[in-house]
Amino acid sequence: MDKYLNEFSINEEGIVKKVEAEGKIRRRLFDMGVTANTPIKLKKIAPLGDPIEVVIRNYELTLRKEEACKVLMEVR
Repeated sequence: MDKYLNEFSINEEGIVKKVEAEGKIRRRLFDMGVTANTPIKLKKIAPLGDPIEVVIRNYELTLRKEEACKVLMEVR
């Protein structure tokens, strides 16, 4: 089952299937290590839902909802 990273619940894990962003956002995600076949776990969601904190490549990364909705995930 596939869904976007912004649709994950706390402690849900998955593997990046595809980054659908373009331009600066795409480059920023790649620079932060969000690439295909990379495992990600959602750790925290801010009280108003934006931003979210994920664990990727053994570090904690904060993403805006605008970025997270461009990351297609394969749910584990």
